[in-house]
Amino acid sequence: MAIETFYDVMRRQGITRRSFNKFCSLTAAALGLSPAHAQDIRHAMETKPRIPVLWLHGLECTCCSESFIRSAHPLAKDVILSMISLDYDDTIMAAAGEQAEAIIAETIEKYDGNFILAVEGNPPLNQEGMSCIIGGRPFLEQLKHAADHCKAIISWGSCASWGCVQAARPNPTQATPVHKVPGLADKPIIKVPGCPPIAEVMTGVISYILTFDRFPELDNQGRPKMFYSQRIHDKCYRRPHFDAGQFVEEFDDEGARKGYCLYKVGCKGPTTYNACSTVRWNGGLSFPIQAGHGCIGCSEDGFWDKGSFYERLSDIQGFGIEADADQIGGAAAAAVGAGVIAHAAASAVKRARSGSSPAPADTTTTHEDA
Repeated sequence: MAIETFYDVMRRQGITRRSFNKFCSLTAAALGLSPAHAQDIRHAMETKPRIPVLWLHGLECTCCSESFIRSAHPLAKDVILSMISLDYDDTIMAAAGEQAEAIIAETIEKYDGNFILAVEGNPPLNQEGMSCIIGGRPFLEQLKHAADHCKAIISWGSCASWGCVQAARPNPTQATPVHKVPGLADKPIIKVPGCPPIAEVMTGVISYILTFDRFPELDNQGRPKMFYSQRIHDKCYRRPHFDAGQFVEEFDDEGARKGYCLYKVGCKGPTTYNACSTVRWNGGLSFPIQAGHGCIGCSEDGFWDKGSFYERLSDIQGFGIEADADQIGGAAAAAVGAGVIAHAAASAVKRARSGSSPAPADTTTTHEDA
């Protein structure tokens, strides 16, 4: 039997055409697309079958799933029940045991080469993968088997994208991100890092794939540019304090109470690419920096091994990092003065080379001056 389209499911659930059109417009806005693309989304929802998805779990804490189910635009229930055909996810599915594991084999056979493999967590390679057993066999085997037959892979979160805490030194289990697992490098892989990723980033990626039948444009690390093209620092509402040299020196000091920049107490926003400062969390309500805690760089490769979360970065170049506002002003004035002197010197050298001398000062006294 053919898979229902998104619109088929919505109609069956009693959703009106008006509400459906509104959903398409909101989805376009959430993806950062122009209003004109709402028509493309509408067409895709009406004509394309839902995407079969196998969502596998390796070494992880399930925070990606916890984030995903809290999406507000679109709602996670709409994604799971309507936009995709989530055939397997051992965290939220009703089936268990042999019945659940049989679904994987059934989906692979029925949709060979046409399903999306979503991976949360990563496999350990040491001891033939025995540190993570799913359904009586190593997760590594389950992952490789599903990857051999899938259309593409989505690596949810920093565990699947980079390794995260499981792969932190000394990494005794040899936990390995998905793209570095032997045999998987030739598969299209999209990384959606974060610990966890933002809910609307996860559902936004799925919405884009369904609408345009392709991955969104990726950066050189395999992350969707629509969400990972800018540093958190670039759009942070505390950025003016950074530029003015106004910093929190220690938590709960006067600067903290005034909402100054958190760079000096370890904020990694200047080197972290994510949408936290624009999309934010909990339906756009807030994000860690807004709550008074610096970014820990959880969406970046190897963030667990880059030192203390509360130690400031020493190699960030920017206006005002190591100076207060008065020192910055003094430095600017000195630079202007140096520029004036340099210009005067250059003018004198030019006149000397041309053999001309400076014009005499005008000493004529007018009647009015007298």
